Amino acid sequence: MADQTHVLFVEDDDVIREATQLALERDGFAVTAMPDGLSGLEAFRTDRPDIALLDVMVPGLDGVSLCRRIRDESMVPVIMLSARADAIDVVLGLEAGADDYVTKPFDGAVLVARIRAVLRRFGRANGGREEPAADAGGVLAFGELEIDTGGMEVRRAGQPVALTPTEMRLLLEFSAAPGTVLSRDKLLERVWEYGWGGDTRVVDVHVQRLRTKIGQDRIETVRGFGYKLKA
Repeated sequence: MADQTHVLFVEDDDVIREATQLALERDGFAVTAMPDGLSGLEAFRTDRPDIALLDVMVPGLDGVSLCRRIRDESMVPVIMLSARADAIDVVLGLEAGADDYVTKPFDGAVLVARIRAVLRRFGRANGGREEPAADAGGVLAFGELEIDTGGMEVRRAGQPVALTPTEMRLLLEFSAAPGTVLSRDKLLERVWEYGWGGDTRVVDVHVQRLRTKIGQDRIETVRGFGYKLKA
């Protein structure tokens, strides 16, 4: 069906790949499943899916490298899958541009919930929380940083800044309350829509990515509490 959400799933384990594909299809997703990174990249370029699920350890082109290649070409949402909750795997995937990660073994319902949460942030599913906007459709200015909350555009010193939708949501949360400290848990709840305790490394890595784009000193770390946008 034309209105189905199309998922690219790259996983080298035959059992996991087939079982997950069936589970996602039962939930109404259209799934293209590939066993390695190179075929996954080709499928991405051919099919242009709505979201990509990438296992970290796949042959040919590993999941982190595949994520980088996808991010070079598209802002499509990416969720990394890893058999290890190892900090290096998590950070490398997020730094490559992934929006979230799920540790294997995972519950099918949890995976679907995470997919839908990411899609809501990207405006590709219904039921998402309204974007924070301190000036409903206006332009917010913080030094050389300008945020057009209506057009969803960001400029730094007059130059456009390319943000992923997750980075934009994060920046909008900060700009809705400049000078106010937002805890990592609060950001997980508002941006990633976690209704449970999530891994705050997701927040830390995305804040670092955002800083490289809008200025390292624009978001301040308040040790032991969280982050705040300098007014």
